Amino acid sequence: MSAPLSREFLIVNKRGLHARASAKFVQMVENFDAQVTVSRDGTTVGGTSIMGLMMLAASTGCSIQVSATGREAAAAVDALEKLIADKFGEEA
Repeated sequence: MSAPLSREFLIVNKRGLHARASAKFVQMVENFDAQVTVSRDGTTVGGTSIMGLMMLAASTGCSIQVSATGREAAAAVDALEKLIADKFGEEA
């Protein structure tokens, strides 16, 4: 098994990684054959756990570390990068 692909992302949407944003994150992860984890300040959660993502309390301006393994790891991380940069589809 290869080493995880990891990237750091800045949360830029107004409300941070709240319930709706976390749900969109999970939906995106589930589209790929990859195992995704998300870390912030020493806490790591699964990328398919809405509650886990919300527990990270990643507000605007916070950085999160996204790591993925699996056949589609690179595609998953790229898609998550776009989702986060697009502010989870939220206004402003």
